[in-house]
Amino acid sequence: MTQPEDRTAPTPAEAKERLEQALIEIRRVIAGQDAMLERVLVCLLSQGHLLLEGVPGLAKTLTVKTAASVLGGSFSRVQFTPDLVPSDLVGTRIFRPDSGAFDTELGPVFCNFLLADEINRAPAKVQSALLEVMQERQVTIGHTTYPVPSPFLVMATQNPIESEGTYPLPEAQVDRFMLKVLIGYPEHDEELTIVQRQLVDPPELRQALSLDELVELQRTVAGVYVDPSLVSYAVALATATREPEAHGLGELKDYVAYGVSPRGPISLVQSARALAVVRGREYALVEDLHALARDALRHRLVLTYQALAEDVSADDVLGRVLAAVPAPELDLGRTSVA
Repeated sequence: MTQPEDRTAPTPAEAKERLEQALIEIRRVIAGQDAMLERVLVCLLSQGHLLLEGVPGLAKTLTVKTAASVLGGSFSRVQFTPDLVPSDLVGTRIFRPDSGAFDTELGPVFCNFLLADEINRAPAKVQSALLEVMQERQVTIGHTTYPVPSPFLVMATQNPIESEGTYPLPEAQVDRFMLKVLIGYPEHDEELTIVQRQLVDPPELRQALSLDELVELQRTVAGVYVDPSLVSYAVALATATREPEAHGLGELKDYVAYGVSPRGPISLVQSARALAVVRGREYALVEDLHALARDALRHRLVLTYQALAEDVSADDVLGRVLAAVPAPELDLGRTSVA
């Protein structure tokens, strides 16, 4: 009996074509929000979790549900509420009187794509239960550890304008999200399309990518070339948020309590590789890092009360950092991927 041949990872051009087909299918439901859709693909390809923040009605939940429908694999949605308990999320042990034994009932996190809707409405115990599965991709119930299916991605939404009945996410958990994307209102023509689509029946979506194809695309991302100068640049951006005075940014000292953690440049470089594949390249550019810098770093900055009092946001700080830290000039002619 012959062994099946190993499937090779698609080329960047092939990967871009497959991803464009998935985007076409998603855009049959989602109008506009191109940047958000691109970030969804980036997190899928780089196996990172995604946090979407925006006011109600901007299709955050619909985007995640639509993306999961276009991909193969299992999907679960958990509506986070103040009365949620950890067992509602990860599962629990249940006593069966007929057998006199305990059975384990696995929770909704055992899926490929988990939508954590309004994640900031759940209390600290639930957030802590989510930490292990986000980082380790496993859940411990009793004395047994259960791995979740692979691939596993958490896509969470939160509403920034309400404070009643919400709980700020712990810094340790926020740090587990590869990207935090801020979603704004659509343009006039985009909103016109959104309203018109509500007047007809929603389209029936087809699966554009299978789980196996997604894994192949993830292997393509793993092979994207990242010049060492780009890695150094990502680290320099993070360092500038921790030591602003050393980079000529002394005015930021009173605004930043804690700078970006090491997960910041890691996420930035990994997501830049995925963005390169989305755009059909086998190498990352400075432009990729610039495009994703705020999304990868904004939620890892802890600002001071003075920053809040003076209405200085994390994006304001990062804007000054990006302007102050010199970007490298790549000579792609000397690389093997040019």
